[in-house]
Amino acid sequence: MFFIKPKFIYSSCSIYKPKISFSLFFVLLCLPFFANAQFVIGIVGKTKNDSFYIQAYKGCTEFAKSQPDVTCKYDGPDDYQDIRTQALIINDMMKSGIDGLLVSISDSDYLVERALKDLFEKNIPVITFDSDLLAKDHQYRLAYVGTDNFDFGVALGNQLKNLVSEENKRVCIQSGHPTAPNLNKRIAGVRFALSGQSSQRLSGENGWSEYNRCPLYSLGKRGASLEQVKSLTKMDKPPAFVAVAGFAQFNTEYINLMTPYKHKLDSKELVIVSADTEKIQLDALSKGLSSSNAGQNPYEMGRLSAQLMYDVIKHNKKPAKAFYFLDFHYCQQSNAQTCTVNY
Repeated sequence: MFFIKPKFIYSSCSIYKPKISFSLFFVLLCLPFFANAQFVIGIVGKTKNDSFYIQAYKGCTEFAKSQPDVTCKYDGPDDYQDIRTQALIINDMMKSGIDGLLVSISDSDYLVERALKDLFEKNIPVITFDSDLLAKDHQYRLAYVGTDNFDFGVALGNQLKNLVSEENKRVCIQSGHPTAPNLNKRIAGVRFALSGQSSQRLSGENGWSEYNRCPLYSLGKRGASLEQVKSLTKMDKPPAFVAVAGFAQFNTEYINLMTPYKHKLDSKELVIVSADTEKIQLDALSKGLSSSNAGQNPYEMGRLSAQLMYDVIKHNKKPAKAFYFLDFHYCQQSNAQTCTVNY
């Protein structure tokens, strides 16, 4: 249980000092110190430079505009999903002074042992967003805000089923960090949509099988992610490709690299289904360089997480639920410019 340390300090009004008028003295000593208090909410993504997490930060700052005593402090590993750096950043935030933490989990076991247990002992509350702790570690967070990641994986798998011909039911799944809880749930959801089971690699159920080199793990590195897509795209008969996160399409070179293969996408010889609908991805989709995308709402993840955290640290009001699942949406080339709003 989190016990929130009170930030509100009242001074005694019973002592009178000469040379100061009683009325002025009363105002100075009886004015609650919390009038100018600042609550600092830390927000840490798996990576700092992904527009997905930047949107979550913008959601936090949007909430802060309505509450002048709130500040959002944003950080994360610079370029890829580095679990050690994420833990170090959380610890640095704790030392610098935060009242609550919003975090997307890269590795549940590692972050609990290297950071979250310390926050728990210091009564600094945690809310996860985008990627939750494993069930066994839920005691170290108050709530999760974000996509139901298994259902999101099922949605990606269903999109794939609608696009792939009966003759080419071989698939390659691309992920980020192999320990990321949200991405592993999405992989399970994709497999369930295609085969009816979620615990094993696809090996012929309903005709679906997984390419022998897959799943591919890129650690969220944009360069590595794009190289993985490129190597499959160049094959004579490439497997259908489903990315449970948008790392390859976050790469600014994705459009240039994929343009020579547009004819494969047009003929459905190559099928690419990707998670996320960031602006750079929708630009590629509108050019026919992705078959279909399913997107989330990172802005609302940040806004709602901040609102829930504010209720905790200011009003000692814990979230009413353990899970706050947000909707997701679908984008195709025909509606790429109108299917969602990016902030």
